[in-house]
Amino acid sequence: MKAMQRLSAIFLVALTTSACVTIHIYFPAAAAEEAARTIVRDVLEISDPPESAPGADTEPTSRGISPPAGLNLLAWTLHRMVPAAAAQTPDLRAETPTTDRLRASMRARHAALAPYYSSGAIGFGNDGLVAIRDLSQVPLRERSEVQRLVREENADRSALYREIARANDRPDWEQNIRETFSRVWVEEAPSGYWYQDNGGNWRQK
Repeated sequence: MKAMQRLSAIFLVALTTSACVTIHIYFPAAAAEEAARTIVRDVLEISDPPESAPGADTEPTSRGISPPAGLNLLAWTLHRMVPAAAAQTPDLRAETPTTDRLRASMRARHAALAPYYSSGAIGFGNDGLVAIRDLSQVPLRERSEVQRLVREENADRSALYREIARANDRPDWEQNIRETFSRVWVEEAPSGYWYQDNGGNWRQK
């Protein structure tokens, strides 16, 4: 009887520990990066699929794994239960009717913005938005149009970051989402495009 009570107590402690680990919802950086990369590649019309991380398809699973020699089944179960619970991460919802509309708007606008990215007149800011880098690269008659395009693009980008945070009921994630997109825009940008580093200095890919 005492042995059964001891086993029950151990399971209760393990379950309580795993519950305590999983109730904390933190920003899912990996899921956010994956969503950002999908959206950015869509907007920039990059058709090649991103390369998988090395070993991504060889992740071992718990199915069919037996306890190591010398470790009893109960201890092995508890050993695997708590780390597995701690490793759980929340999903990130990045597809809503609003995000779909914003993506389509940005994708349609990209063709008009692309020549100005290429000339260096505009570039990717370090805040996840588009910044005017050198308006002298734009013919005088086109400057007001470039400024309008940049304003509209930035309005869509800001709305996109805000909508993803709203869709996940986590408005406090908006800045994290913005920072993730800011980095991915630069990583996915074609060679020759300009971007701002963390210090605000312009650099060319």
